[in-house]
Formats: sequence, structure tokens, C-alpha cells
Amino acid sequence: MRRNFIIAVLLVAPGIPLGWADVGQPAAPELLKREVSPEGKAYLQKLRKRTPFGANDFNLAALRAGMGSRREPTIKDVKLIKVKVGDIPCEWVVAPGADPDLRLLYLHGGGFVAGSGGYYLAQAAHISAAAKCAVLLPDYRLAPENRFPAGLDDCVDAHQWMVANGPAGPKAARATFVAGDSAGGNLTLATLLALRDRKLTTPAGGIPISPCTDFTLVSDSLKTVPDPIISAKTMPVFRDHYLDKTDPRNPLASPVFGDYRGLPPLLIQVGEHEMLRDDSIRVAKKARADGIAVKLEVWPGMFHVFQSHEPLLPEARAAIDHMGEFMKSALPRK
Repeated sequence: MRRNFIIAVLLVAPGIPLGWADVGQPAAPELLKREVSPEGKAYLQKLRKRTPFGANDFNLAALRAGMGSRREPTIKDVKLIKVKVGDIPCEWVVAPGADPDLRLLYLHGGGFVAGSGGYYLAQAAHISAAAKCAVLLPDYRLAPENRFPAGLDDCVDAHQWMVANGPAGPKAARATFVAGDSAGGNLTLATLLALRDRKLTTPAGGIPISPCTDFTLVSDSLKTVPDPIISAKTMPVFRDHYLDKTDPRNPLASPVFGDYRGLPPLLIQVGEHEMLRDDSIRVAKKARADGIAVKLEVWPGMFHVFQSHEPLLPEARAAIDHMGEFMKSALPRK
């Protein structure tokens, strides 16, 4: 049984300017109107019988060992191509029938302190097959050895390289997208903000999955949702490892405080039963207030990064299909 050890953090602190009042505490989850599958209900009950990561202690070595392992694709005939972007180890994942010129940068989770592209090969293969795209998995630098913004800078560099390089070598992309889960969801939003601010090529869309968006750690859902994946006790540890003395209201560290004007469309997916639920709802509200097209999906009965558990739940298959549909809808018109 797979265990995900990925980050969750949340919401608005006192003293935020009045112009940001629209990103306060959400009144209630914006649940999708769909029944929870029997498989989903059973899986959640199994998770509830386990001890969430960090409930008893924060074992960084064990977290890194688990999320640093390699999980091979379950889809047949997937091409895996290792490359380096400067000093950043990366791996292409290309499912049969995927367009190598349609490219997705997928940023792994792991609380900014753990995780690897190799751990996400199976999930990347599912996305590649559904979206008919090539997926690039970068091993961005991790904290605390490399604190903010080292990992973010790697993500920006990887995207810029991907614009001009594909699985077969140098060739301009038809279109690019950025996606990621948990810490990688945070980095997805931060990468979009940084690309715009640095006047670099921006993708056609972004897909944050269960993103952590606020390191001030005052969310209702952080306090009230019994997350079966990870304990709330871990949140200050993740924050301190990643940010050290950086202001947690820095928009590139906590994207809920960002200005989203000029960014591409977003698809945000999050589970009902996770501490990050309200982070997703709030950042969707902020981006919409800034005039960005946002599709927010709060999946009933689901948990943190449910899209990655093998074998895939019906909800995971549907969520990944939604990613493919979103990418197709956001492609530049010919």
C-alpha cells in the first residue's frame, strides 16, 4: 500500500491589507457534485487506520528514503529518457501516442525536503497517456541544504529549457504546461509568478494539485480536517526547513499572496479530506479576483494527492482525464 508523505499548509494571518480580504477563510468546501466510489470509500477507511506521517516524530531520513525510491510506470511501452538541465537531473516520461512537442513540467511533492522525479514515474505516465503530452520530471534542489528560492529557481530553469528542448533533443515546443502536487503545487504557482515577473516564456496553463499556498499556517482546515496522510505537527518543520528566515508572506513562498494578473488559466484539484483543502479554495478565489480563468475541483471523499495512488481509484482516473481535457482546452488556437 502506497503512503504519500507530502506537505500541507495554510491561511491568512492578521494584518493582511484590505485589498486581500477576498482570500479569507472559505465558508465551506466547494465540492464537486459526484458520488464517492466504493473503491474510494474503502481506500479512505484503510488510510484512516494508519498513523499519518509526523504524528509521532519527524523522520526526514525515512521520508527521503521513501520518496526517493523509483516507482516504474504501470503503462506498457512508456519511454523514459534521462537528461540534465544544467546541474538539474531530469527525466522525460512519454506514453505511447504522446506528442513530444506538447510538454508538461511536473514538479514532485515532498514538503520541499524530500521527493524525486523517479517516485512520480507512474503518475507522470498516466498524465502523459491522458493528455497525449511528454512529461518532464526535474529533481529540483531540496531544503534544508538548499533553502528557498533554490528549488524554485531550478523549476524556472527547467521550464525555460523545456520550451526549446524535447525528448528527442532541441526543438521548440508547440505548447508547455506546469503541474505539481503539494510542495510541487506551491512551486507550480510560484513558477508561473516568477516566469511572468522575470519576463520569461510563460506556459499555456498551470495545474496545481493539493498545493500548499500559505506558510502563515492559520487555516481552519489545517486545524479541523483529520488528514489521513500527514500530521499538522509537521507543518512548522517543513516551513522552517524551506524558508528559514524568509518572510512567509513572500508570494513566491506563499502564492496565496501573489498577484495573478497576466497568468495563464489554472486547474486546481484538491481532496475534501485534507488540510490543504482551504489553501486551494483561497488561492482559486485570489486568482479569480485578479481576472484569471480558474477551474477549482474539490473532490468529495478524497485525500491528499489521491491522483497518485496505485492502482488508480476511479476518482484518480477521472481527475487525470480532467487534466488532459484542461490542457486541450488551453492550447493556443492555430
